[in-house]
Amino acid sequence: MLDFLKTLVASFQDFLFLAGRSFKNLVRRPHYYDDVFLQMDIIGVGSLPIVALTGGFSGMIIALQMARALNTYGASSQVSSIVTLTLVRELGPVLTALLVAGRNASGIASELGSMKVTEQIDAMRALGTDPVQKLVTPRLTATALMLPCLTVVADAIGLFGAYLIAVPLLHLIDSGAYWSMSWRSLVMNDLAQGLIKPFIFGMIIALVGCYYGLRTTGGTQGVGHATTQAVVAASIWIFFVALLMDKIFVGL
Repeated sequence: MLDFLKTLVASFQDFLFLAGRSFKNLVRRPHYYDDVFLQMDIIGVGSLPIVALTGGFSGMIIALQMARALNTYGASSQVSSIVTLTLVRELGPVLTALLVAGRNASGIASELGSMKVTEQIDAMRALGTDPVQKLVTPRLTATALMLPCLTVVADAIGLFGAYLIAVPLLHLIDSGAYWSMSWRSLVMNDLAQGLIKPFIFGMIIALVGCYYGLRTTGGTQGVGHATTQAVVAASIWIFFVALLMDKIFVGL
């Protein structure tokens, strides 16, 4: 039991050291802007279809379920407010982060893991290039910037999906009232949650993927193991951090 705790603490310490070096490299040259833009395209544009589909279906499902529950109390017209708050505060950021973690944390871990087992990272060090600055910091920057954008897209399409259910299909509310109530139900605290959460989730996804990729051992089998670990760890951290942030914002 003690050995397990030592391993766990040592791993977390190594993760913090990697995170510290990555953040420090944000203000150090060179910045590798080409790599940042490339990762923004891979992570942001590449994840757009699955994020949009998931956001749309999430909005539809929430509208269908809430319409039935609210109809019991004669408050069916409140469906737009509930969908908006659910998506913007929690479901949009968390679902988008989980999708990006499944798609990109695994991709980052497998890519860096393959470079590690084929000794490409050792070759970079031999040539005088810092692997953290070249490989980790661009991915950290790109993921942290693109995840809030993807979350906004998921929220918008989710609201439109809920609109299709609530207005044309179930006739719970008219079109103008739907959008008006959706907008009026939001306050600055909700918008702050909806943008700060994915920003932090993005940093977690990138750092976890890079951490497990850079510590890969054991050839191709190790790459697969690192990929699985990265997705599981990133998903757990997303829920844990979401709980902590909810506690903070609820207190506000």
